[in-house]
This record gives sequence, C-alpha cells and structure tokens, in this order.
Amino acid sequence: MSGSAPDPGSAPGAPPYRLVILDFDGTLADTFPWFCAVINDVADRYGFRRVAAHETEALRGLGAQAIIAQLGVPRWKLPAIARHMHGLAARDIAQVRLFPGIDATLAALEAGGMPLAVVSSNTEANIRRALGPRNAARIGAFACGASLFGKARRLRAVIRRAGLAPDAVLSVGDEIRDAEAATEVGCGFGAVAWGYTRADALAALEPAHLFTAPAEIAEVALGAAWRPGAPPWAREPV
Repeated sequence: MSGSAPDPGSAPGAPPYRLVILDFDGTLADTFPWFCAVINDVADRYGFRRVAAHETEALRGLGAQAIIAQLGVPRWKLPAIARHMHGLAARDIAQVRLFPGIDATLAALEAGGMPLAVVSSNTEANIRRALGPRNAARIGAFACGASLFGKARRLRAVIRRAGLAPDAVLSVGDEIRDAEAATEVGCGFGAVAWGYTRADALAALEPAHLFTAPAEIAEVALGAAWRPGAPPWAREPV
C-alpha cells in the first residue's frame, strides 16, 4: 500500500522524504520471541494477568491501550515495568538479532544520502549494542526511552531538531501506537509487516505505506534516487 509522496520542494528526482525515523523493537530487531519468553515473569512480578500461548495472535491485533486493558496492567506501574523490561533487555541483548535485510537497507539509505533517526521505547545503549558499531554510526539521532504513549513527543522533537516539516518525514514502525504517534505529529507512516502487530491490523489503519520486506523502506524513502544493488535476500519478505 502506498500513499502519494510528499513534495519537499526539491528538484525532480530528489528523494520524496528528507528524514526517515525508525522504531527499533519489531522494526529493526526481532525482539518479539524474547518478549514472549519474559512477559509472564514480568506479569507475576507486577501483578497483571499472564499471557496464554493461544492468546498471542489475538493480542497481536490490538493496540497498546487494549492490551493493557485485556491483561489488567495497572497503569501506575507502567514506568516501573518499563525500567524492569529495559534491564532484562540489557541482560539479554546479545541474543537479539536484526531482521534479515535490515543491514542492507540501512546501508542503502546511507548510500542514498538519507538522514536516519531512531525513536524507541528501548534504551539507546541497548539499541546501539544490537545494531553494532557500523549500523549505529548510520543513525544521526537517537530519541530513546520514550514512555509507552510518549512517542509523539519524541518524534516531534527529532523533526523540530532536523528543521523539517512533518510531511517531509517518514516514520517507520510495527505497532498501532507508532501509527497513532505519526498521525498526531503529521508525518508519513510506514507500517512493517514483520513486527509485533499483525499486518492486517496495521493495514486497517491505512498507513501511507505497508512494507513487506525491509528493502521496500529504502525504495520508498529514496524514490527516484533509489540505487539498486542490495543483495537479493534483502528484498525477500521476512
């Protein structure tokens, strides 16, 4: 699914976007299996309902607000839960792998001259470790540690710092709250089909773009400036 690209007032053939802001968990890194492995211990610790295996697919079709309600998570405990999850992620970060094709996509975006940022609820330290030095160096700005519903504020700050109009920015994420944050800020939203939220639930939100393979991010973001040559496996759906 693709929407009309913004016109940043550049010369013909220029990239349709002038900044790409990427989510981390479920977008760049395959952390969902890790999340499933730790969530019930976290539930026991903080007093909310455990997730049964048969519930996982249904929960993947919901937004964060609905998931919190379904599991009975006390909202006042969310900051403590987030801090605990960050600690668990730091402990286990060596197990986390980027999705196939992400390395090549980040390289293609860099080669095309596209500025990159990461906005995430995870910590910058965890993200840098998972990305590795080369990929981390490709990211011009990190706005990390956002609260569960604080992404819009972080997006807005990154866009303001870049001196851009929101419609010149593509925000890429895998959750309904990512789409909501992008809508609130007024930037384009590209949903990825390989993350935490099911692709059909994201498609129902009518994002500007629905990506089925990482290389599509570079193709859309760079437009006519896209330079083919990424390895073939970068284009395969995850």
